[in-house]
Amino acid sequence: DCGQIKDRFPRAPSGVYSITPDLRKASFKKTQKVYCEMRTNGAWTVFQRRSSARCTFNRKWTAFRNGFGGLKSDHWLGLRKVFALTKNKSRKWILRVDLWDHEGNSAFAQYSDFRLGDEKSAFKLHVGQFSGNAGDAIRGRHSGVDQNGFGFSTIDRDNDGCSPCIFGDIAETECASSSGGAWWFSRCGSAALNGDWHPAGDHIGWASGLHWDTWKTFAPYSLKATRMMIKSV
Repeated sequence: DCGQIKDRFPRAPSGVYSITPDLRKASFKKTQKVYCEMRTNGAWTVFQRRSSARCTFNRKWTAFRNGFGGLKSDHWLGLRKVFALTKNKSRKWILRVDLWDHEGNSAFAQYSDFRLGDEKSAFKLHVGQFSGNAGDAIRGRHSGVDQNGFGFSTIDRDNDGCSPCIFGDIAETECASSSGGAWWFSRCGSAALNGDWHPAGDHIGWASGLHWDTWKTFAPYSLKATRMMIKSV
């Protein structure tokens, strides 16, 4: 992984590298290219990046499973690849979520013991202890919206637990459809970084956008940029 590259080449710059995760029984190439972020305390494997509307994230299950976009720009690495990296429980992984707003501010959330389940579990999310200054949006601001332990939902595969979910006078049945993107939704919840991207001042839609509710108000604010990345410890 990126950490092993950093260990061998301590001065290696950030960029695209080839790694060899544990891909047994996986139906894709053994060696995979990833973007390694070497500057932010080093050796992170980036699996999500948003900064503009050029790359749409309003896609179906197969796209999120396999990955899309360009590694040097906005992209989603692919749930199968992240699962392959994190499935060995003898190794521990940290998830870091970096957030930027349209006013020049930034914040981050970090989680210990990150891993994903296999596809049969809908790539169920597991995170451990939270740290950072963005707040723990994965576990949510309110009771009943904890996304930890939930499977991934897309516009064509619903695992969000809504049948429906009632929010005031709104009855929500598919969080992925209303948010414009996919996520580990739990009664929709307080985090959703794969929705529609909006420029400054265009935070339209009560759910559509890039949201981290414990840092910025869920509606109508949509973040300028996000980055999700993992590293082994």
